[in-house]
Amino acid sequence: MSRIYLVRHGQAGTRKAYDSLSGLGKRQARLLGEFFVSERIHFAAAFSGTLVRQTETAAEVKAAYVQAGAGFPETVLDCGWNEFDLTHIYRALAPRLCEEDPEFQREYEKMRSEARAAVEEPDAPVNRRWLPCDSKVVNAWLEGRHPYRGESWPGFRERVTGCRSRLALVKGDADIAVFTSATPIGVWTALAMEIEDQRALRLAGVLRNASATVLRFGDGQLRLDTFNAIPHLGRPELRTYR
Repeated sequence: MSRIYLVRHGQAGTRKAYDSLSGLGKRQARLLGEFFVSERIHFAAAFSGTLVRQTETAAEVKAAYVQAGAGFPETVLDCGWNEFDLTHIYRALAPRLCEEDPEFQREYEKMRSEARAAVEEPDAPVNRRWLPCDSKVVNAWLEGRHPYRGESWPGFRERVTGCRSRLALVKGDADIAVFTSATPIGVWTALAMEIEDQRALRLAGVLRNASATVLRFGDGQLRLDTFNAIPHLGRPELRTYR
């Protein structure tokens, strides 16, 4: 059976510039690459979503292989592995939620104010925590509570699980690297556990930056081997969620 290494991107930027890696995020990804090298993992194929934080994570892992004089396959970009667009969801649904929920409006306005003030402070709590207004707007999207022209939750899940056909093209007993984000990893982990509902979000919510989740794939079956592993992040200051 092939082994799929689902890698969550390293720590991202601030709320105002989330689609990039922070300095710590690049270090986390490089440490992961060095760990893979030390474990003598030779990837037969590598895939990445097209978001900057995903491709930068892939580049740092590859750089560790190059530095060690080891080979690393060309990374194939596949937008199927992209995270859902939280910025677009906020833009579309936040005004409706503000109209119906004064508490959400207060939380949302506070978040926006703190985010503007912390543009140059990447470690500010607003940039590193999932806030109540985040949960509320995502839940409204999940439930289809209001009209939304963007990608729905069912559509997102179908897109992510559709990547399975591309992975199946890698033949034999192979190690495959996939550089993606928390929710796609949650969806695939849930798929391996035969969970097909929104509990995938609970799995996504505990994933560390630059963690590796390993699935075994073959004979039409998907099995969970390792979840949210961070042996390369030995010190507490290296372990982050956002």
